Amino acid sequence: QVQLADSGGASVQAGGSLRLSCEASGYTFCMAWFRQAPGKEREGVASIYTGGVGFRITYYADSVKGRFSISHDNAKNTMYLQMDSLKPEDTAMYYCAAGRPSGGCAVSPLISEYGDWGQGTQVTVAS
Repeated sequence: QVQLADSGGASVQAGGSLRLSCEASGYTFCMAWFRQAPGKEREGVASIYTGGVGFRITYYADSVKGRFSISHDNAKNTMYLQMDSLKPEDTAMYYCAAGRPSGGCAVSPLISEYGDWGQGTQVTVAS
């Protein structure tokens, strides 16, 4: 069982930046960030292969591509999501997750293929 602790959410103005963190205890293969806005389904934001050293194998949803950057620090066993140029549409509860999807890490993450989850951290972007 992988234990995950996500943090870093806050209230910011449009155009601002935030960095979310997810500390993991235990082995992770793929890690991903999901988000869920009020009245909407939970969606995959970005995912990463955690075994990459000196390279990244990642996925980004079209809605965040170019603005968000996912990374993983092997020494700290921590995943990050750097969020720049934030928009009101990014407002949501963000959850980190870990799993080993059959299709690999660099694909749109499916909730059903990620079994370990953080508690969630709220990101609010004011217009």
